Amino acid sequence: MPQGDGTGPRGEGPRTGRKGGTTSNQGGGAGGGRGPGGSCICPSCGAKSSHKAGSPCFEQKCPECGTTMTRE
Repeated sequence: MPQGDGTGPRGEGPRTGRKGGTTSNQGGGAGGGRGPGGSCICPSCGAKSSHKAGSPCFEQKCPECGTTMTRE
């Protein structure tokens, strides 16, 4: 172990290869769900309505002007 890093001579040993034997899965995928609370807002007229669990704001239409709502 010339450098004390566990690779042994000429890079042979337990931590060789592309990732060096370590993995790190820390999430960070898509999704961005914000939970059941909150409210939806119309980007056109500013009308608000309560967010309903299981129904994303982008699937709701504004009750006043019919524009697709967004999450506040």
